[in-house]
Amino acid sequence: MRTEDVLAAVGCGLWQWDWSTGTLSADARTARLLGLPGVAATHSYAAVRACFHATDYVAFAADLAMARSEGAVAESRLRVVDGDGVVLRTVLIRVRPQGRILNGTVHEVRGLPGSAAARDWRRSREAFLLDAGRALAEADSTAEVLRVAATLSMPGFSPEGLAVFSRDGDRLVLVGHQGQKLPPTFPLEFPVEGGYPAARVIRTGRAVYLTSPEEYQENYAETWPVVKVFGRSSWAFLPLTVAGKTIGVWMAAFRDSVEFTADERSVLTTVARMLVQALTRAHVHESERALSDGLQRQMMPAREPGIEGMAVAARYVPTGGGLQVGGDWYDVIGLPSGRTAIVIGDVQGHDVEAAGLMGQLRIALRAYAAEGHRPDAVLSRTSRFLAGLSEGVLRDEVRFATCLYLEVDPATGALDVVRAGHPEPAVRLGDGTTIVRRTDGGLPLGVEPDSDYPTTRLTLEPGEVVLLCTDGLIETGGHDLETGWHRLCAVFEAGPADDLEALADSLLRAVHGPASYHTTGPLADRREDDIALVLLRRDPDGPTCAVPIRRTVLTVPQSDPGRIGSAREDVRALLHDWVSADQLESAVLLVSEMVTNVLVHTEGDAVLTAEVTGVPGTRRLHVEVGDRSDDMPHRRSPGEMASSGRGLLLMEELADSWGVDPRGDGKSIWFELYED
Repeated sequence: MRTEDVLAAVGCGLWQWDWSTGTLSADARTARLLGLPGVAATHSYAAVRACFHATDYVAFAADLAMARSEGAVAESRLRVVDGDGVVLRTVLIRVRPQGRILNGTVHEVRGLPGSAAARDWRRSREAFLLDAGRALAEADSTAEVLRVAATLSMPGFSPEGLAVFSRDGDRLVLVGHQGQKLPPTFPLEFPVEGGYPAARVIRTGRAVYLTSPEEYQENYAETWPVVKVFGRSSWAFLPLTVAGKTIGVWMAAFRDSVEFTADERSVLTTVARMLVQALTRAHVHESERALSDGLQRQMMPAREPGIEGMAVAARYVPTGGGLQVGGDWYDVIGLPSGRTAIVIGDVQGHDVEAAGLMGQLRIALRAYAAEGHRPDAVLSRTSRFLAGLSEGVLRDEVRFATCLYLEVDPATGALDVVRAGHPEPAVRLGDGTTIVRRTDGGLPLGVEPDSDYPTTRLTLEPGEVVLLCTDGLIETGGHDLETGWHRLCAVFEAGPADDLEALADSLLRAVHGPASYHTTGPLADRREDDIALVLLRRDPDGPTCAVPIRRTVLTVPQSDPGRIGSAREDVRALLHDWVSADQLESAVLLVSEMVTNVLVHTEGDAVLTAEVTGVPGTRRLHVEVGDRSDDMPHRRSPGEMASSGRGLLLMEELADSWGVDPRGDGKSIWFELYED
């Protein structure tokens, strides 16, 4: 009697699944049991899958994957449904994988797939796997993956010890472990051809299950002496496979005896697949982080910045994605004159090309500065250098860079500032008041090779702190320049000026959350741009800073009358805590009138100096605007419709005192307000 006749007599059908083509060949009986046309034929994978209840098929696919990995027989009960989802019958399918061909049988059985207890176990398994997948997806290092795996509570059984091995040539190396501490004599690597269960898994690509110490000792006597000290009762060694290649082994050890039923093996196999994906991601992440750290170390100053008579703190925070490298940088350069240059810049982009270009710019700028050029000449030469790099190179876009170059004279506190499209510096005065200093600037580096960069001179008084930063610190979190500076100034004013390291961390916390510039934190998703910042404080000179002076100096050129608005903003910042709001508005009005008069009635620039002295409640505001014209202002009697001529009338009405002082090269008009 033929085998086919025997199978037909017991109502059993035959089928063959070709994994490479995704087709299933079924005899007539199998076709009828599955609700397909009752003739022997070849069907597509999608047509066969539609014959089964979705929940049952998911469990069957997991059993099938485990059977393929172990070379074992898979057995599952599945409900057959029609096109409307109505259950027609329940069938029992057995399948044995043979390479990419799966041969199996199918016959009808009574009842639903499994008992109520079995169905509950499957639901528990599905919930566990969902939770395991979520937890492993969040792990970003090998140690974190192992820690997560050790805390997973598997349905019905949980391993007490975990280990991951990887292949390194002809050796099997222990990558990491969780559980009991390893004894000093425990080997951290094994020969691939040796008698260790993990070595066999690496060689064959198939899991090894050991249900008892006796079974372990009988099959792997060579390594039993180093394993028995852990006091475990059962072990599972599963392959970690990527793209058909076994790259490592996951071991799960149990204190209580485990039989490793089909369901338990299915859970372990699924966890092993999730583990290899998580470990692969972690390895890529760790490699990228190592590369990122190396690039950052090479592109930042080799030593901590330091200037005699000054305190300096600096930070670089990479962007949160990819290789975590970008185009932001800072540098501190000793100059031949004995002064020190502080440079901060930002190359367009957040990729390896931006980081490489930044490295070239940093070297070129340092070389030009070391030659002794003035700040404006340093940036002009650097701009030509960057423009030259783009000539004859095929790129989707021309790269440019913003930069701020600041030359410091520690003896006098003089700061020569040159900007190339970069955010302006902010200065925290001795009493905590913060002003964004308006400085002249030019185009970003590389945009126009022959650009000029005007120099602005500021003076840093004892106890004052200047903040230099890239736009990432200002704009991260959806801010524009105005709202971003408002956020930073509040933090800058409240932070500890005597501890620049803590002040730098507080500025980063305002943007990112955690006060760390090496590790990510709960708000790391807000890292939309990399950040560089430098803080510079002139050391206080004795008790003169007990009653600090607020001072701002600003030049309003004839070519840029819009700078009058900056003058008004600086005065508002100086008087932010002035008692009388009316006096504040009067001061802003008078400053606007004085500066405008210089631009309208002379041919030179207006130089504004504003100073607040005294203690709160009895302070004095002194404002003067100088120009190079010898023509003295005089009182006029403007008509009702006149658009000018009221400047001195406003002085008499609003100022507590005022006057005009001739100078050797021009004149200065001034007024004072007394706080009351």
